[in-house]
Amino acid sequence: MEIAQIYPSVQNLVVEVGDWISGQQKLFSNSDIEEKGLNNLVSYVDKTAEQQLVSGLKLILPGSHFLTEEATIEHHPGGEWEWVIDPLDGTTNFLHRIPLYCVSVALRHDGEIVLGIIYVPNLQEIFHAVKGAGAYLNGQRIKVSEAPALSSALIATGFPHRNFEGMDAYIKALEYFFYNTQSLRRMGAAAIDLAYIACGRMDGFFELKLSPWDIAAGALLITEAGGMISDFNGSDDYLFKSELLAGNPVIYNEMREVLHRYFAI
Repeated sequence: MEIAQIYPSVQNLVVEVGDWISGQQKLFSNSDIEEKGLNNLVSYVDKTAEQQLVSGLKLILPGSHFLTEEATIEHHPGGEWEWVIDPLDGTTNFLHRIPLYCVSVALRHDGEIVLGIIYVPNLQEIFHAVKGAGAYLNGQRIKVSEAPALSSALIATGFPHRNFEGMDAYIKALEYFFYNTQSLRRMGAAAIDLAYIACGRMDGFFELKLSPWDIAAGALLITEAGGMISDFNGSDDYLFKSELLAGNPVIYNEMREVLHRYFAI
């Protein structure tokens, strides 16, 4: 199957669902918010968006499997084609009416990510990548930044606020980056962070306690845009490792040295 053949249909579906999510932000109330766990919020919007994506993707690629954040469909590992879906990355932003959130959808073929789409509805920005065909923002080719050193880099991160294991090392690394980079950003949506690395808006990224649906689409964007991505140890087997390091090649390597200093790698 040629990924290019199904991409237009996938994009249309993702945009439709993303725009529906954006419309719901004006309608939901605090009574619609549930807590899945410590600092882990969800609403009917996440669940319904996921169901819409799954239903549409089943029609686009019959027989495919699904790995989803809200588990509205049972996960059967090992399929040839598997969609990895975060229906609403940045749920806390959404629930607090902060307009920075996205839909993230990736497709794996025999375990390899071959398609990634991240849609930021409030900015009308569609990031996408197909394996071997480059990365794009609204149809225009993108590439990672050319920042030459950490001292001139803008670094993104996310706070591991649901599981505090490894916080001592994280805080030490954060402090180093605080004093030795141009600045730090915490957007509240890892998929957007990765998309921004891919298009050169930010130069490096690190985070703990991530899930595959946070990572999959953005990871392909970064590699197709000329960047590097791995776990903190440099392994490309990162999708299920819960830690991620990414950036342009220079910044990635400098950040890896810093993380090696503070984490038991």
